[in-house]
Amino acid sequence: MEYFKIVNVRTTEEKIREALTLENLEQMSTQLIQLGQPDEREVSIGSIWGEFTLSRDIIRGGLRFALVECPNALAWTVTTGFSPAPESIVLHLTINRQQKKPSFTEEIEDFLEDQKQCLEAVFNRKDAGVHG
Repeated sequence: MEYFKIVNVRTTEEKIREALTLENLEQMSTQLIQLGQPDEREVSIGSIWGEFTLSRDIIRGGLRFALVECPNALAWTVTTGFSPAPESIVLHLTINRQQKKPSFTEEIEDFLEDQKQCLEAVFNRKDAGVHG
């Protein structure tokens, strides 16, 4: 299953990478709690779904995050410059299931909405976005 959320802010992939680090997860979501010290690309986190290793990878257009031990292989990207909204940030989350309970789908949608609100706050600051 896949889910999309458009964040109506202008920025660059470099700014996404600078702003969204494992050291400052609160910039990205109020639903991810850092449980340990991050290394270069992973950190232990707590979430509504339990405790996991969160990985962070640089990809074209921004970043990919994944819950490494998640039985649903939950992963999401934070990118800009591509369809469906090249002038905005696109959140794209996937799980390796074709169907899930409506309650799980609602939790995913809430998670993406929380990220959208956090990213709007971060990238609408004058020092963070792209301004003409």
